Amino acid sequence: MTVEVRFEAGAVGAVHSHPHWQNTYVLGGRFRFTVGGEAVEVGPGDTLAFSGGVPHGTECLEAGALLDAFSPARADFL
Repeated sequence: MTVEVRFEAGAVGAVHSHPHWQNTYVLGGRFRFTVGGEAVEVGPGDTLAFSGGVPHGTECLEAGALLDAFSPARADFL
């Protein structure tokens, strides 16, 4: 399942976890992600990948969009 998510500057995706594998590609903007307790700043063209069950969240530093791919599909997004 692939989902595009848009963020305004200052928006926060609270730390959470789910059983799905996730790849996140930054389409635009700047973000500070926390994945498994470690922080990393990413921008256009960067990719993050993490296993299911890993706590993660983000803060949008500059308005932009992410392309998230999940496996298996997330029924809660349908």
